[in-house]
Amino acid sequence: MVRRAYRQRSLVEVLLPDADKLWDSTLRQIDALLDDEVLVDRVAEALAQRHPQSRRRGRLGTPAAVVLRMLVLKHLHDWSFDECEREVRGSLVYRAFCRIDGERVPDAKTLIRLGRLLDEPVLKDVLARLVALGRERRVVRGRRLRVDTTVVETNIHYPTDATLLADGVRVLTRTLRRIGGRVRERTRSVARRVFEIAQRSRTAGRRTRPRVRAQSKAKMKVLYQGLMRITRAVMRQAEAAVTSARNRHHAAQLPTTIELIRQVLAQTRARVLRGDTHYPGKVVSLFEPHTEIIRKGKLAKPTEFGRLVKIQEAEAQFITDYAVCERRQSERALWAPALDRHMALFDRAPQLAVADGGFASRTNERAAQDRGVRHVVLPRQSREKRSRIARAALRWRTGSEGRISALKRRHGLRRCRYHGESGMQRWVGLGVIANNLLVLGRAGP
Repeated sequence: MVRRAYRQRSLVEVLLPDADKLWDSTLRQIDALLDDEVLVDRVAEALAQRHPQSRRRGRLGTPAAVVLRMLVLKHLHDWSFDECEREVRGSLVYRAFCRIDGERVPDAKTLIRLGRLLDEPVLKDVLARLVALGRERRVVRGRRLRVDTTVVETNIHYPTDATLLADGVRVLTRTLRRIGGRVRERTRSVARRVFEIAQRSRTAGRRTRPRVRAQSKAKMKVLYQGLMRITRAVMRQAEAAVTSARNRHHAAQLPTTIELIRQVLAQTRARVLRGDTHYPGKVVSLFEPHTEIIRKGKLAKPTEFGRLVKIQEAEAQFITDYAVCERRQSERALWAPALDRHMALFDRAPQLAVADGGFASRTNERAAQDRGVRHVVLPRQSREKRSRIARAALRWRTGSEGRISALKRRHGLRRCRYHGESGMQRWVGLGVIANNLLVLGRAGP
């Protein structure tokens, strides 16, 4: 049964004579912010979606206030679920902050299961409530808007055709054993071919002599053909086992995995055997199939594997909205929705709206002017032709790069450790909420 909080505070925390001296001042302000009834009610409403009768029946579950505060604490410090459980269990301050006190601390598995219920609409509502609290405290007023994008990587290894085929053989073999099917052990032969392909690829580059390069490519093609032959044999065995599987829970995952491996076989055949390196719709992971290949022109990391994320800010480094972009969506298409979202949150258009060159176009400038934005700065001109206001606005825009860097370093947005596309939404949303709570906590009452 869903409940909002524990009924009674512990006497240990109440009677501790110097309990206030243990608290950090910023954490105390965040604690006061999370006492908001609207936030707790929204989380309780999300937890009630587990079952139609969760509000009235069943054993007492973890309170909504505890779930919200533990997830916030986890993303404030970029902890894992196990680290969050351990730190809260061993600290009086964290027990009091999470409203647990002398009660039992939820374990990591319980927190994982409850955290999945906080999907994108719930997190967007929590973020909108924090924006309203920021307006009440006059931390953010909505007079400025800056928009930027970054890449949040998925938790995958560097994808190559050989390793993707090896992943497919390993996953299918493991699943077939779980449903009780007899399958031949091909892991060693696959690993041997993958290792030899990696060794041959070192002498298949442009820096080697043409004769050695041709020999290495021919040998790699033979090794890939053997690897694909093994993969097809395991896949045929898996297709035959789908209809006669006894354990339907594990067999339900087989059709999706087989379809992904079929796509990997097709792209390997096109890229390696036919030389078509621009094969459309590449699969880069069997475990995170929503991952896409993104090139943003960085020297240190020219190619990134993850999802494009839009971050928009107002004053005081306060993030007002975020969005995990659809696949192959251009930055220019994100400008008008960012303006509309800002106007919905603040009931008026910003006086200044600025972004980098990826958003620059005459259509976007006209869209901002039609919405009543006074100063629109999208750098299409050279530096010598820019006005004084445009130069000052672009200097303020560079602060979004620092905010994105802080999100990645402090709140873990460098790499998403939740699974699936919904996990990416939760990871980014909770990181943004943790950032805003830290901004409001440091600003004080």
